[in-house]
Amino acid sequence: MAAKDELGRRGEDAAVEYLQSRGLTVLDRNWRCRDGEIDVVASEPGRLVVCEIKTRSGTRYGEPAEAVTPLKANRIRAVTRAWLAAHTTDWCPVRFDVVAVLMRPGGPVTLQHFQDAF
Repeated sequence: MAAKDELGRRGEDAAVEYLQSRGLTVLDRNWRCRDGEIDVVASEPGRLVVCEIKTRSGTRYGEPAEAVTPLKANRIRAVTRAWLAAHTTDWCPVRFDVVAVLMRPGGPVTLQHFQDAF
């Protein structure tokens, strides 16, 4: 596995652990369709929560959450519609979150959770 892929996997694992510790139930991870991928689909009472996880080892190219551009947000919305159709889920409110994970070599892991990010 490439170092970048390993970093992303570790960041996603940390984010899922964090989300579960906040009471969310993870329904799906890395769900793919022809339109793209959703990192994490979770739920909390009365709401579906779609999470984009962005992991970086530093901020040389900006903060991790800055990588979620309007184009990326629109793609995630489209993939969410496909997920809802594939799971024949009744209508429910959907919240789109970003979990930014910073894993500096030799440093602590830091997470920022942006609710209703887009």
